[in-house]
Amino acid sequence: MGIEDCLGDFQIPEYLHYMDSAATSLIPEPVIAAMNEYDRQYRASVGRGMHRLARVATQRYQDAHDKVGSFIGGKGGTTVFTRNATEAINMVAAGFDWKPGDRIVTTVVEHHSNLLPWLRLRQKGVEVVVIQPGEVGVFDLETFKEAITAGTKLVAVSHASNVLGTVQPVREIADICKAQGAYFLVDGAQSVPHFPVDVRHIGCDFLCFSGHKMLGPTGTGILWMRDEIISPLILGGGTVEDVTTEGCTLTSGYRRFEGGTPNISGAIGLAQAVKYLESLGMGSVLRHEQRLTDRLLSGLAEIENVTVYGPEDVKNRIGVVSFTIDKIHPHEIAYLLDERTAILVRSGDHCCIPLMKHLGLENGTVRASLYLYNTLEEIDLLIETVEEIASTV
Repeated sequence: MGIEDCLGDFQIPEYLHYMDSAATSLIPEPVIAAMNEYDRQYRASVGRGMHRLARVATQRYQDAHDKVGSFIGGKGGTTVFTRNATEAINMVAAGFDWKPGDRIVTTVVEHHSNLLPWLRLRQKGVEVVVIQPGEVGVFDLETFKEAITAGTKLVAVSHASNVLGTVQPVREIADICKAQGAYFLVDGAQSVPHFPVDVRHIGCDFLCFSGHKMLGPTGTGILWMRDEIISPLILGGGTVEDVTTEGCTLTSGYRRFEGGTPNISGAIGLAQAVKYLESLGMGSVLRHEQRLTDRLLSGLAEIENVTVYGPEDVKNRIGVVSFTIDKIHPHEIAYLLDERTAILVRSGDHCCIPLMKHLGLENGTVRASLYLYNTLEEIDLLIETVEEIASTV
């Protein structure tokens, strides 16, 4: 299936120009159908019964883990379903036995979800180092080499920024971590949906991402682990091999970390979303978004009173473009885009308040985030409308 063939699988683009995929992507009909099939034809709990529906549901749930794990090259590790990337990151933060003096390195570019869990560990005496980026949000590797010392226990970095669109050199950072004996967590919420990601190539220990940003349902996320080195966040049904009144013996694999009845239809839907992306080809998704992003960056650069943030080269960014218009609040710009031409974008701090303070942006930015269902015609409409709004300054 080609990119141009997919629009028929989405209803919202028939009457709106949706450019807020960095928050939540749209969901195609085949994904909805897969979830409905579970609820209508074989709804049952997984791993808890021998009747025919339980057997089918359990197998499909297992298949979903295998499909999503394979999508990121993670067959050799453990793929755990979570509610979202936020929960996945918090599971890692809560799963280590932290000691006073342990050291964590992260960055000011992070989404709150990959910053707040680490900052909270300061209450346990953990040292948290937050490093600063260069002018367009790209880090000099020397900065990481200086920050990641021999005493560093974990490094947590976003693969791609949800504000600036910048793609960070995670493979090179992984090499630094390995040399210093530090674990490496990559927040892939903005990378996995948009270009090929392979944990074998990166060399990370943890990869966290969300299903709802990659054509899947809300309430789905992934924690991939190279090794099962953290303690489970939740204990309960499904996580154990044996239980006595004195304690329990935990099971292995993803079940160890998925206490209670999971979001079964969501997992099946996420696996279908992965199949959908694979049918398009992640290389094709990347090239399509680069064409859109290049057109948008070029168009906005020519408009007076408009400032664009992040790198100019589309080879070093995803289809996330943040901008401001002089003397107009970002919320007002987003409202006008919606009212005038039904263009839906995000405005504000994008859950990155420290980054906004670092950039000196008290009110945040307007963010257009693009995906496979957006078109060049929509980009031209956005540029034209922004120009009209900017002309009123």
